[in-house]
Amino acid sequence: MIAEILGSLKVEPMVKGSDYKPTSPGPQPERTNYHDGDFVPDVTKLDLRKLYLVDAPADGEKYQKMKQKTPARLGSGRAGARYKTLTMLRFRADHAAAQDAVFSQVSEDFARENGLVAVQTRCKDKDEYLTRPDKGRRFDEENTKIIKSAVSGTPKVQIVIGDGLSSAACQTNAMDCLAAIRDGLKARGIELGKTLFVRYCRVGAGDAVGDITGCELVCMLVGERPGLVTDKSMSAYITYKPHTGVAEAARTVVSNIHAQGTPAVEAGAHIAELIDTILKKKVSGVGLYLEGSQ
Repeated sequence: MIAEILGSLKVEPMVKGSDYKPTSPGPQPERTNYHDGDFVPDVTKLDLRKLYLVDAPADGEKYQKMKQKTPARLGSGRAGARYKTLTMLRFRADHAAAQDAVFSQVSEDFARENGLVAVQTRCKDKDEYLTRPDKGRRFDEENTKIIKSAVSGTPKVQIVIGDGLSSAACQTNAMDCLAAIRDGLKARGIELGKTLFVRYCRVGAGDAVGDITGCELVCMLVGERPGLVTDKSMSAYITYKPHTGVAEAARTVVSNIHAQGTPAVEAGAHIAELIDTILKKKVSGVGLYLEGSQ
């Protein structure tokens, strides 16, 4: 409408008080064809232990040696009062990976492909799992029957794999760790039966497995709450005489099982040794520590 009115008046529009002069297309830069990975590199591939962005450090060589011992975000440098662009991009990428690990699901084929018995806690979906931790510690009647039919007799050791708060940790580390545990226990004359995979799993679900199976010891491999260092950290919770209501202090924990921490195979060998010790001493958690200090 405005254009029609101005056109009827035959008056050229003014721009900042000067005569209106339509711009003519200028020379355009030659188009560049980019390929995936050429324009925006994957910042998550950078090793934080080697990422040192401080300008003109007083003693950069010693600082870099210190960084080799930790994945903490040291030596990030700054641009004025702010983080440098690379530091901020890496922070946001790691935060996104942590969120993905929490909200994504373990593959539906994970249990079947690895010969595990799949069960599910009382949580009906991921949202309920995150908002109702109590339901992630219990099983309904149907899943209780599945566990009873899969686990024959009263096992001495029952291994449970849970998705927990990091599906990435479970899928990346659980099976390698389980294989090392099996080998370690077999060498000690301890045989394992069927391993359970629990979807929407909290640590307390291992206590419920103890109630159902009557096992002497339960070892749960479960994905931990991811952080900015890694989204693939898994832990093992070993409980002697597991039952609902057991004190948290009664658990022996092996944490930080991931590529940048304790590798899965190495952790599995250590866990097998711990299980053997706990069975002999008939105590886990703080009690095992006190037993060893006497």
